[in-house]
Amino acid sequence: MMNLNTIIAVASGGALGASLRLLMHTSISKYTAHTTLPLATLFINLLGSLLIGILFAYFHSNTSFPPYVKTFLITGLLGAFTTYSTFAIESFFLLESGHYTEAFATMALNLFGTIFFAGIGYILMMQLYK
Repeated sequence: MMNLNTIIAVASGGALGASLRLLMHTSISKYTAHTTLPLATLFINLLGSLLIGILFAYFHSNTSFPPYVKTFLITGLLGAFTTYSTFAIESFFLLESGHYTEAFATMALNLFGTIFFAGIGYILMMQLYK
């Protein structure tokens, strides 16, 4: 249900998630500037997917958390932390500049990698609660 707590949770989680993404992207880019593959975005998307898998499993097993806490972490924080739009434009620019191998690699790694990491996070966390 949409209420003021939900809106505040999404807004504050989003501000934190976007700030964390900026800090991580800047830090990772310093070490990966030598490659045309956008590794910072890939890393952030993989990490965010792992974390969302962990959180979904955790909240599945621990139902006592208020809905706005879940909304803060999943929709706000992780929604702003991971970045499909950045992945999309980076892929487009790689294609436009003729870096086809890198473009298809980043598309495949983001698509399949994020699904894999979300699943791994969920499965690992569910195993802890068996």
